[in-house]
Amino acid sequence: MLVRAIISFLILPGVFGFLIPISFACFTGSHDIQWAGVPVVLLGVVLLLWCVRDFYVSGKGTLAPWDPPRKIVMVGLYRYIRNPMYAGVLILVLGWGILFQSVALWLYTGILFPAFNISIRLYEEPWLHENFGEEWQSYRSKVPRWLPHLLKRNKRVCSWLI
Repeated sequence: MLVRAIISFLILPGVFGFLIPISFACFTGSHDIQWAGVPVVLLGVVLLLWCVRDFYVSGKGTLAPWDPPRKIVMVGLYRYIRNPMYAGVLILVLGWGILFQSVALWLYTGILFPAFNISIRLYEEPWLHENFGEEWQSYRSKVPRWLPHLLKRNKRVCSWLI
């Protein structure tokens, strides 16, 4: 199963978070590296690897739709938002854009977010509901899709816009 997890990482986040952005950078980026992008890229990589590990260890599966987790993943970063892996890809691509000063990469990040959101709403969430039922509904009611809960007031939790 470890080999399947590695392959799915290389195919999905590898293509969208590394191959496409670096290809864009080669053709549209500045040759003057903006080193402020390095910590952003590293943060995105760490988030991705953490999520892949949680899918493998806790979910007993991979991030790939052809080899999904057998258990719902609610540990690690998934305790705070339901889509930390996608957030990791977005942060990674944003970091590449900063690193290479590439408007094309910033636009690509702006395209990825709604694409991810549509995929999550139309495919992933219905799949989770179908496969994990009440456990998914309980998790969904407690954990926001994109932004972590920030303020607690009178036992009510307020989240940012999304």
